[in-house]
Formats: sequence, structure tokens, C-alpha cells
Amino acid sequence: MPHVIIKLQPGKSEHQKETIAEAVAQAVMASAPCAERAVSVSIEEITPEDWVEAVYKPDILGGPGTLYKRPGYDPL
Repeated sequence: MPHVIIKLQPGKSEHQKETIAEAVAQAVMASAPCAERAVSVSIEEITPEDWVEAVYKPDILGGPGTLYKRPGYDPL
């Protein structure tokens, strides 16, 4: 039962967020064979000024054992 949490900066419309969530759910279902009813996706909006402390440090720098795709930036 995969649950995906997407953290992004504010500014996306509800339609864009729904499109992102559906695309991610489809990718999960295709790559980790599971039923659609088993997949959930949530989206958390993080302001640019909070990004480093709320996302980059704990999830990217602090999560090397769980991070499978590194970003191409270094805000520090």
C-alpha cells in the first residue's frame, strides 16, 4: 500500500496538483505492481523560505538511505 508524499512550493492550481498526483499514482502502479485502490498521494506545500529547513535538510541531506533521486541543486 504505497503512500507518496509530494512536497512542493505553493503556486500550483488544484487541477495541477490533481494531475501531479494522478501521474505519480500511475507511475507507482506501473513500477511496483499494485492496484489503484492501494495507492495514495498527498501534496504538502512548503514556502520557499521554509524549504531548506523543512525539506532539504531533513529529507534530502538527512535521508540518504531513503533518497532515490537527488535534486540537481544545493541551496546551502
